[in-house]
Amino acid sequence: MIKKLAVVLIAIFTYSSYAQEGTSSPYSFYGIGSLKFKGTAENRSMGGLSIYTDSIHMNLRNPASYGGQNLSSLGGENRPVKFTVGGGYSGLNLKTDASEGATSTTTFDYLAVGIPVGKLGFGLGLLPYTSVGYNIESGEPTMPVNRYNGNGGLNKAFFAIGYQLNKNFSVGVDANYNFGNIQNNAIEFVYTGEGELVQYQTKEENRSDLSGLNYNFGLTYKGKLTDKLELTSGFTYTPKSDLNSLNDRVISTVIINTATGSDVVVNSIEESLVEQGLDETNQVLPSKLSFGLGIGVPKKWFMGAEYTSQKTSEFSNRIFNIENASFEDANTFALGGFYIPKYNSLSSYWSRAVYRAGVRFENTGLNINTESINEFGISFGVGLPVGQVFSNANIGFEIGKRGTTNQNLIQENFFNVNISLSLNDIWFVKKKYD
Repeated sequence: MIKKLAVVLIAIFTYSSYAQEGTSSPYSFYGIGSLKFKGTAENRSMGGLSIYTDSIHMNLRNPASYGGQNLSSLGGENRPVKFTVGGGYSGLNLKTDASEGATSTTTFDYLAVGIPVGKLGFGLGLLPYTSVGYNIESGEPTMPVNRYNGNGGLNKAFFAIGYQLNKNFSVGVDANYNFGNIQNNAIEFVYTGEGELVQYQTKEENRSDLSGLNYNFGLTYKGKLTDKLELTSGFTYTPKSDLNSLNDRVISTVIINTATGSDVVVNSIEESLVEQGLDETNQVLPSKLSFGLGIGVPKKWFMGAEYTSQKTSEFSNRIFNIENASFEDANTFALGGFYIPKYNSLSSYWSRAVYRAGVRFENTGLNINTESINEFGISFGVGLPVGQVFSNANIGFEIGKRGTTNQNLIQENFFNVNISLSLNDIWFVKKKYD
């Protein structure tokens, strides 16, 4: 048991070196980047629905899911220890009124373990929370006016505890340590009266190192409506918290290589942000509330809906303020579910598979040029049984769009592929014979 736990812990903390730069969205230019984590591959295949919990899949969005009772199918000994790891691919088609382009990213999305102890359960893991990754130029292709580049993001290491109060209710809380950095730079191009690029340009480079704690509280309910039909409900609340942001700024004189577009630094100076009160600032992480309701037949089918609201209008950090952008309250509505033809079939492998589908509508909370940036996605996926103790491999697909071409903005049409392994093992088994 100790060897297995050690391997998981090493993998979790090794993963931190891969956690950033998980997007190529121009909208990651704003604030602390685009929200990266929207649940496991299983959640995302159901439109992002996170209210459903069971004993063989991890629910990283509701800490109450770690609590539970022993399983009769395992001899009443305990629930299995759960491991999960996930990654994804995102293809983006970027469209404006005047042009169109494409880009893609491949990411390693999360790594976590859940350990049951009777009705109590613990979870720990690491995942990216936001991602920054953009390369934007304004002006004509041969005569750009400004060039913006950014990378980095915010990561989340968490420890969670859940407890089953009775056969219907479970509660939980997770503590999250958020950390990471955001780096961005900007070059303003200057031309002569004849349209020739002047020899020297000015480049501004900013870096913010972010860190801070926040907490997430969860509650789940499961109860029988009839002999077969079961009602499921979930609730989570994340209070407002602060991130500490340590900021640096460097101003450089650069020469632009007109053939490659790259820049070479001639000299640079570190700007003093102390006099402006910007050397250390507080980044507000807004409060978040979600609740949902669903019905289904255990081990057969489930359908549910979930609403999430986030007070992103509270989002602020003076180092990130941009004139044409503001934040408004965000909200998401998700509808989804799954179907299992026959979970214990001995004759058909595909009858034991889990088929998932869902849809989501989201106001991201970002407002640019008076336009709200909305997102829409349709998803579907399948969970494939592997090995023993109900382990499974999951693959999900999502197509949708983010943003608009109104007000000279960019519309992103995306195609996401999410893959995960949900592995289960029995660690705590009493010896029945000496």
